[in-house]
Amino acid sequence: MKIDWEALGSVFGVSLVVTVGLVALFTLGIMGLSRQERATAQGGSAALAVTVPDEVAAQWAPVAAARGAVVVDNSGAFRMES
Repeated sequence: MKIDWEALGSVFGVSLVVTVGLVALFTLGIMGLSRQERATAQGGSAALAVTVPDEVAAQWAPVAAARGAVVVDNSGAFRMES
C-alpha cells in the first residue's frame, strides 16, 4: 500500500482552514448575541445603521457604541481611522 502524502497534506490543510473558519464564525456569532443581550438589558437597541452628516455621526455614534450598540456608519466621520 502506498500513501500519497501530498494528497493527505492537502486534505489536512483544507480541513484545518475550514475548522478554523467555522470556529471563528461561531465565536463572532456568540459575541454578537452577547452584545445584543447586553444592549437589550440596558434598554437600548442592539444595532444602529447611521446615514447622517459627518458631524452628527461623529457626535452620536460613539455614544451609541458606548451603550452597547453595534454602529454601522455610512458617513465619512470615521474613515481613515485605525
